[in-house]
Amino acid sequence: MADHQRQQRIHPVDLEAGQQRPTAPLVPQGSSFRSDKGADPAANRRPPLPPPPRRVAAPLPLPPPKRRRGFCCRFICCAVITVVVLAVLATATLGALYLVFQPKAPRYSVDRLSVSQFQVDSTLTASARFDVTVTAANPNARIGIFYERGSSLSVWYDTHRLAQGRLPAFYQGHRNTTVLGVVMAGQAQLGSAVIAALRDAQQTGAVPLLFRADVPVRVELGTLKLWTVTSRVRCDLVVDSLLNAGSQIKIKASNCKFSFKL
Repeated sequence: MADHQRQQRIHPVDLEAGQQRPTAPLVPQGSSFRSDKGADPAANRRPPLPPPPRRVAAPLPLPPPKRRRGFCCRFICCAVITVVVLAVLATATLGALYLVFQPKAPRYSVDRLSVSQFQVDSTLTASARFDVTVTAANPNARIGIFYERGSSLSVWYDTHRLAQGRLPAFYQGHRNTTVLGVVMAGQAQLGSAVIAALRDAQQTGAVPLLFRADVPVRVELGTLKLWTVTSRVRCDLVVDSLLNAGSQIKIKASNCKFSFKL
């Protein structure tokens, strides 16, 4: 019994020692500690990665300037300048030549016209033959004229060519007047109305005729010969008679015009 009481003896307990004393933290403040057990999931979660940079499409390079357009512009400018320069030079040259040579247009006239034959058969076909005297005058003191082959002369009544002929080739010097005799012949199909109009005109003593001449010529400026041009002569004639063969025809009016055809 005494032993059992000794075992149940109460030992004094220090209350102050039994209280839990504050202890220092095992992990210093401000440091991180990872624990697989009992750790806050939010604390162990890795921060989200930043989004990948957005790719912006690079702007397409501008097409190179069109060189063809620039070349065309330069070509046109050069062509225009060249034409202007040539036009100025040509104008200056022509002006100088005009002042030096003082060109004047030649003069032409039909001085005489005679009918050696004029017959109308039953089919109203007229056969005509004319002797024509043509005068060509060159009034220029420094310009000569070459009359070349291939000329064409003709006599017309209304729209009907009655006869045709040619001038001989010759050279006409400075301030020269040349008188040429030309024989012209031909046939023309005339209608009854034309024959009647021709007879009425002869009764009045005024028969209208047209003399045409197309002659290739070359102009000589000093020692320089220019290119060939066509000299065109148109003479409106009024004669007193046409149907009387073998008679001298009197030219009552004559008006001749001259022009060059390039």
